[in-house]
Amino acid sequence: MKAYTFSMSLREIHLAHTQGFCAGVDSAIEIVNLSIEKYGTPLYVRHEIVHNTSVIEHFKEQGVIFIEDLADVPDGQVVVFSAHGTAPGVYQDAKARGLKVIDATCPLVTKVHRQALKFSERGIQTILIGHHGHQELLGTSGYVNPDLLFIIETEDDIDLLKINPDLPVGYLTQTTLSVEDTRGMITKLYEKYPHIQGPPKANICYATQNRQDAVRQLAAFCDLVIICGSPSSSNSNRLRETSANCGVESYIIDTVSELNMDWFNGKEKVGISSGASVPRYVVDAVVNRILVDYPSVAVFQEPTIEVGIRFPIPNI
Repeated sequence: MKAYTFSMSLREIHLAHTQGFCAGVDSAIEIVNLSIEKYGTPLYVRHEIVHNTSVIEHFKEQGVIFIEDLADVPDGQVVVFSAHGTAPGVYQDAKARGLKVIDATCPLVTKVHRQALKFSERGIQTILIGHHGHQELLGTSGYVNPDLLFIIETEDDIDLLKINPDLPVGYLTQTTLSVEDTRGMITKLYEKYPHIQGPPKANICYATQNRQDAVRQLAAFCDLVIICGSPSSSNSNRLRETSANCGVESYIIDTVSELNMDWFNGKEKVGISSGASVPRYVVDAVVNRILVDYPSVAVFQEPTIEVGIRFPIPNI
């Protein structure tokens, strides 16, 4: 009997219902645009305003200069502080040098800063859950008394903690981690320190959770998931990990040039999402590239659940 082989062809593209710019990123980008409009260029921005290559390159073309060291900003100039948050010592240095600071810190990150400060004022040993070296964690660390600060990234780190048993202890989390990212660590912290204090409200960013939930929905019926996001973006990398942990072949790409069309061989349904700092045109470029090879594919997307969410813009 003759054996027949059947090859599947891509039939559907499903876009995550909630993806791309969150309110904090949208606000930060608007702040830079308004600052360019009012003060012109060169405009200095401390750290990448958001972690996305396309956004950064766009602003560089307009004359924005991204710096890490405040010493690289000439005296008396305007400097924008990134959405990830900045340690208080940097604000003090800027004031001492007569720099005009425009603060683009995400309000959700600011909430964590306030809680970190309250913990230190009350002498509470503070465990920060996050990624070593991430800009948000560096900023939040600056609001904690160094003698009370402990940073953990994994559950194994908890075993190495040397907490003073005579002092109270609390924990805070990096906002770009999801409930799932932190659940195991928080559970273990409560097991080791039954009286540990958490923040009054969960300080997980709503946008992080919404985007991971949307990716899980895609992974439930797609046989390939592509995440648009830069390598430096924590939340974008977590999205790829989320779909991969669901058992679905998953990739992260910075721009459409990194798309490998071989990934679609034998696939019928592809899910596409993007990190909270990714502009929509990056996703559109990926979809359009797929349509070149698969012109009859159907594209689906449900309405986002973040309609109407906006953060106030500070005085520029």
